[in-house]
Amino acid sequence: MSKIIVKEVLTRRELREFIYLPSKVHLNDPGWLPPIYNDEWLLFNKKKNRSYQYADAVFFMALKDNKPAGRIMGLVNKRYNEIRNEKNGRFCFMECYNDPEIAAALLARVEEWVISKGMEKIVGPLGFSDKDPQGFQIERFEYPYLFTAATNSPYLPAMMEGLGYSKEVDPCNYNIPMPDPVPALYTKAYEKYTRNGDHKIIEFSSRKEIKPYIIPILELMNQTFSEIYGFVPLNDPEKIEFANRYLPILDPEFVKVVKAGNEYAGFVIALPDLTPGIIAARGKLFPFGLFIILREMKKSKKMMLMLGGIKKEFRGQGIDVLLAINLLNSARKNNMELIDSHLILENNTRMRGECERLAGKVVKRFRIYGKLLKT
Repeated sequence: MSKIIVKEVLTRRELREFIYLPSKVHLNDPGWLPPIYNDEWLLFNKKKNRSYQYADAVFFMALKDNKPAGRIMGLVNKRYNEIRNEKNGRFCFMECYNDPEIAAALLARVEEWVISKGMEKIVGPLGFSDKDPQGFQIERFEYPYLFTAATNSPYLPAMMEGLGYSKEVDPCNYNIPMPDPVPALYTKAYEKYTRNGDHKIIEFSSRKEIKPYIIPILELMNQTFSEIYGFVPLNDPEKIEFANRYLPILDPEFVKVVKAGNEYAGFVIALPDLTPGIIAARGKLFPFGLFIILREMKKSKKMMLMLGGIKKEFRGQGIDVLLAINLLNSARKNNMELIDSHLILENNTRMRGECERLAGKVVKRFRIYGKLLKT
């Protein structure tokens, strides 16, 4: 009988095995989307990634017959637990071969660790924040993998349920055909609110122009995302780190901000689809990967919605329409044919209703699991 050992990842060599294990698990999956490995080395670096300042974390590797066979990260997000008054631990970045014994060994070890931290429940896959890949995909594997979303094999959800985990919440992903023309409901509302004149739409033609708005936009994100499951507000150093990570790939035409008087009221950030470029670059930015990704983005016909929000006190004033119409105009100008909604929580009925009003359909569903722990 094969022996499974789960050990903590402590050395750089072991961390390398941890980071690159998914590429081995998915070796025979031609459509698999690798992560951007530069981001992975930062993500799992406890000295450089500021998120570890407010979270306890551990990395475990499962060995079967002395060969890496699975991985998992345990996490206690102290900032989130304090805000929500919870005692929840998390697991995330789990991968393993199609072997229920490996999955069971990994989860048992991380549950033990979470209990040792005084937690009463474990949820996941869920990283530091909802900005990390969350959940396991549970439906519609015939569609391409998504950038920043889970890239798991279909067998993992079944393993979770067999180990006593149940549904916590399901994020879903819509594909929306580019509306042409824009529905009359939107154009009439747009005409009404632009006549009002109280709100100013800000658009950009270069990344340099975006830079002064980065901190205000991310502060607006903090305020508008506060109720979203799994979201943790960013402090100023984290905002700068987040901006530095994504600014090189932002397309200025797909960033829109609305100002009401002297106050930032809403924003939206979209991107041409990165997925084909990341696959072509094999997840590596250097020496030529970034150029490959940017080149493929220019060819893309799919626009991915990444971030967006409107301050509570400005909702119902047409800011969503101003953002939507201007973003759609930029998308049409760049010959986009499809809009990808990114992940939307199933209970976000307002956003889901907007997607369905534009003939969007759910093409992927993900699941975050939970399990009460016996302490």
